[in-house]
Amino acid sequence: MARTLTHKQLETAVHNAYDACKDLAGGQNAHYIPYLANVDAGLFGISLCTPDGHVISVGDTAYRLGIESVSKVHTAILVLRQLGAAGLLEKIGADATGLPFNSIFAILLENDRPSTPLVNAGAITACSLVEPKGNAEAKWQAIVQNMTDLLGSAPQLIDELYHSESATNFENRSITWLLKEYGRIYDDPEMALDLYTRQCSLGVTAEQLAISAATIADDGVNPVTKKRVFDAALAPKIVALMAAVGFYQNTGDWIYSTGLPAKTGVGGAVIGVMPGLFGRCAFAPPLDDAGNSVKAQAALKHIINGLGLNVFSNEAVELAK
Repeated sequence: MARTLTHKQLETAVHNAYDACKDLAGGQNAHYIPYLANVDAGLFGISLCTPDGHVISVGDTAYRLGIESVSKVHTAILVLRQLGAAGLLEKIGADATGLPFNSIFAILLENDRPSTPLVNAGAITACSLVEPKGNAEAKWQAIVQNMTDLLGSAPQLIDELYHSESATNFENRSITWLLKEYGRIYDDPEMALDLYTRQCSLGVTAEQLAISAATIADDGVNPVTKKRVFDAALAPKIVALMAAVGFYQNTGDWIYSTGLPAKTGVGGAVIGVMPGLFGRCAFAPPLDDAGNSVKAQAALKHIINGLGLNVFSNEAVELAK
């Protein structure tokens, strides 16, 4: 018999996590990107969205943060929509690197493959794959429209962040040209790099990100707009990618401790997906050494462990109607 989870239980879990973690110290903003270094380190918010469109938010969930690497999930979904699951596996791959998100060494170890669309190399390759080929503006519109469909409302480019990223993305330039050398960039390399930099510079709120995570949790149907964004068969693929590499070199420890497929970004956001039940986002700018938000990790762990949920458990859990 399935255990029933109520909206009240979810609301209590979110507020308890916020109270338990709001004074947690440690970490520092992403200092190597000037815009992010200057974001208020005290910002903190948690948002949760269920498949029936019920949103629970506490804290700074209306603040427009830089989406950064969380955007990799959204563009991976776009590539899955356009090329299919087999196409993504062939052109990029789905292996965890076990190395930092910007690792060049990982490309060499994987026999010239980007490995996964959820690290920098694979995400740049994903941007090169977005259709239509050769048209930067049309590609950008496809990226933004896909993200709008997932978020339920439009993101906004943070120009200052975009310029800050563009002036400091030396490692990503090296990654792009190495991938070009190996035949793993499928359009103009400078275009692909710029598209990736721009998508990372989109401004979103924690509440929007929770809605996008809930869209994945509900097999591709946005719980707020009720629009089908992607085919249900693709949902397990993106959840698998998140479970495999969402916390980069710390992914094994994270998934072992929580059983929650999740994806981080150096802007301080972490999204999590519990299929069939909810999507969540926690946000706080200070990061650990691997580039993952210290406070957001603690908050999501508090929620998932408090509710006794685990994506690998055989316990049947359903959301109360």
